[in-house]
This record gives sequence, C-alpha cells and structure tokens, in this order.
Amino acid sequence: MFKTRYLITNQLTHFQRSSFSSQPFDLVVIGGGPGGYVAAIKAAQLGLKTACVEKRGSLGGTCLNVGCIPSKALLNISHKYEDAHKNFKGLGIKVDNLGVDWAQVQKKKGDIVGSLTKGIEGLFAKNKVSYYKGWGKFASKNEITIDLNDGKKETITTKNTLIATGSEPTPFPGLDFDEKIVISSTGALALQQIPKKLVVIGGGVIGVEMASVYQRLGTEVTVVEYLDNICGAIDLEVSKAFQKILTKQGIKFLIGHKVLGGKNLGNGAEVTIEPVKGGDKITLTADHVLVSTGRRPYTQGLNAESIGVKLDNRGRIQIGHNFTTGVDGVYAIGDVVEGPMLAHKAEEEGIAVAEILTGKVGHVNYDAIPGVIYTNPEVATVGKTEEELKKAGVQYAKGSFPFLANSRAKANDEIEGFIKVLTDKKTDKLLGVHIVGPNAGEMIAEAVLGIEYGAASEDLARTCHAHPTLSEALKEACMSAHFKPIHM
Repeated sequence: MFKTRYLITNQLTHFQRSSFSSQPFDLVVIGGGPGGYVAAIKAAQLGLKTACVEKRGSLGGTCLNVGCIPSKALLNISHKYEDAHKNFKGLGIKVDNLGVDWAQVQKKKGDIVGSLTKGIEGLFAKNKVSYYKGWGKFASKNEITIDLNDGKKETITTKNTLIATGSEPTPFPGLDFDEKIVISSTGALALQQIPKKLVVIGGGVIGVEMASVYQRLGTEVTVVEYLDNICGAIDLEVSKAFQKILTKQGIKFLIGHKVLGGKNLGNGAEVTIEPVKGGDKITLTADHVLVSTGRRPYTQGLNAESIGVKLDNRGRIQIGHNFTTGVDGVYAIGDVVEGPMLAHKAEEEGIAVAEILTGKVGHVNYDAIPGVIYTNPEVATVGKTEEELKKAGVQYAKGSFPFLANSRAKANDEIEGFIKVLTDKKTDKLLGVHIVGPNAGEMIAEAVLGIEYGAASEDLARTCHAHPTLSEALKEACMSAHFKPIHM
C-alpha cells in the first residue's frame, strides 16, 4: 500500500513542479517534521497552494526518523523482552531459550519508520502538496532557494513561508558526538550491539527512555543528573516516585552531580563527575556515553536573519501574535520557537497557522499540552504542577489514587504508581493531572479534554468509566480531589 503511494507521490511531485513553478505558492513550509508536514497538509486541505521543503529526504522530521517513533519501537520491544524474561514464569508461561536478535530488532525499527515516512508522502500526494527534497533558504521574504538533494538548485516564490525546521541535540563541551562512542539520541537508536555499560549524561525524558531500553536488555546503566531530581519539569512528587521505580528496575542514578569532563578512548569512554554541593570526584567508564542534556533550535543556513527574522539568546525565532516573526508573511512554529519541544505541540501550531492564513481562528491552548515519558510504567502530565501552583500563590486542592487499589492494574500485575489531580480550591476546576503508572500516555487524554473545556474534578468523577479499566483510577483521583474516593 505504502509502496504504491510512494510511486504516486514521485509522479505528482514532478507534475506539480512543472505545472505550477511559474506561479507563487500560497504557503511554503520549510521543514517536514510533525509541525511542518501537518501544516502543509492542513493548508492544502483548506485550499492553499502549498509546498513543503525537507532536506532529510524522508518526511516526519526528527520525531519519525530518529526520535519519537524509533525510540518507542525499541521501548516496546525491550519491554516485551523484559516482561518475558522476568515475569512470564510467575504468570505460568514457559519460555525456553529466550534471547535478543539485535539485528532483527534494528530491522523491525527501520521497517516501522520506513512505512510511516512513505505514508506521509502518500498523504502529500493525496492532498496535492508539492514536495521538494532539499535545503530551503530565504533569497528574499517571498523567494525560497532550494539546494536539491540531487545537486540541482531551484527557486520558488511564495506569498507566505512557515519555518518549521525543528531542533538538534545539544553537544556537551569536550565530548564531541561521533555517534559511535559518544552518542546523541540518534546514535543511541542505532548502536551496532547492546552495550555492557552505558553512561547517560542528563536525566531528562530522552535520557531515562534510552536508559530504560538498554537496562531492560541487560546493560549496566548509570544516569548522571545535575539537578536534585530527574525529569526536572514534571511534578516533584511524581518525579521522586518515578525515580524510585526506575532505581528498583536496575538503573543507577547519580543525582546532583555535575560532569567535569570526559574522554573518548576509541573503544570506550570515561566521564569524570563530582557532587554539585561538593565532594570527591568520580570517574565512570563505559562502552558508550549518551549525551542527553537537551536540544537546541535548528535554524542554521536558513538565511532568515537577512530578511529581518530575529532570534533570542537561546537561538529561538522570536514570534508574536499568531506565530508571526515580524516579517510580513513569515511564520515560525515548533522547536524553533519558545515552548516545550514536543511533536504534538508543533502539530497544533501548524494547524493553527494554516487556519489563520485562511481566515479562520487558529488557537493553541498551552495549558492543555500533555507530556509523556514512555518508560514502564509511563509518566504523563498536563497542566500545572504542585510546585507551580505554590509559587503562584494559588489555593488548590489535591486528590490522588494508587494503581495498587485499581482492579485492572491488579489483574494485569501492573500496580506501580498513582494518579494525582490538582484543582482550584474554590471552584474545583482542574488545574493539573499527573500520572505515573501503566498506560498513562493514553489516560492523560481524558484529563487534557477536561482542562481544555474547563471541567471540574467533579465532572470527571461523575462520568461513568468502564469496569474494570485503568482509567477508573483517574475517576477515583478526581473523587478524592472533590470529596472522597470509593476504593480507598
């Protein structure tokens, strides 16, 4: 199916270029990641003549090619292996000669990515989006010069341009990426073999997800984090509980430690660290060092500043109301602008821009953007943390419910974690929901919907949830915030 779509895409792309190259596009999107390709499709659906320029040669951006999708594939595979290795015997399931065929794991991951990227090309063909494989840059605010991947050049004209070029891993001083020994998230997804020892610099989302993958497969993993807790942006109570769970699983955390330096030894690496508050230095050795200290906007080579686009002190494009850059007809979304670097946030922004360009009211509610960490158990959050509410002086109520008391979690033997609900103390309006537990990434959608439409905890508590389901724990947590739970 996808193979057929891919062939059609190539034909349509050639047809669109030859037929319309003399006429300006209504919108050119630079960047084919989640924000860019979604914006292009939505704009075309709304009647705009649209093109998308992507240098990678495959659509989906970092997320689909070397981020969200391949990492989730590895997380899923490694979770199934660990489940079979550690838990099947207790369930009465016998498994003999259990092992990991790493080459097949990597092939499966690649197949998943390939099918999805070709699927997006099919969607471009279906919606008549012109697709240029190459590097796009501004010749003027209405002209985009493309260095095509086949070595040729082409210049197209446009009424509007959307910058959606995403982000890249932030390097660590003294530990240059070679993607063999010192690796970014990209290299971590493509190791030739399962390492015996892995040091992870940075205990954020990417760090703990990749730590989980390899720990499950038998790697000795040490995570070094400068802060006093992992995944620093999430609710502190959830963060501490989450760290305890991952520690019990076998990941070693050195919290409150800073990296002084490191060496790529060719056949391994060493990293020297010390406690932030003072203490003895420690030297860690490993087969690989994963640097996951964050990501930075990718705007190099766009020539955007020459037309008046301004960057802030962190390299992000400055935008105003409706994602405008201050240059008429030039917009920016996603990882290149302020806000969480999340694929779904970029998608919502891309749709909003397409709607604004067609006279509709495009809007993104940044108080209702969920965040998910796809470990086992998962962590999912939306809205305000307890620390944020305290800092803002908001009078709030709190309710929680453990999965230990949920019948489906007990039946599934997945009882780690809890759900925490934060509400306005006077009005009962939902302010934040935080989950550490099984299937958290799916369950958070109900909380996002509640926050989006201004629901109270009583509204969710009075909504009938199927029994037995994990989502009943959210109902009970809302009951706890509003009055009292039933099963606690």
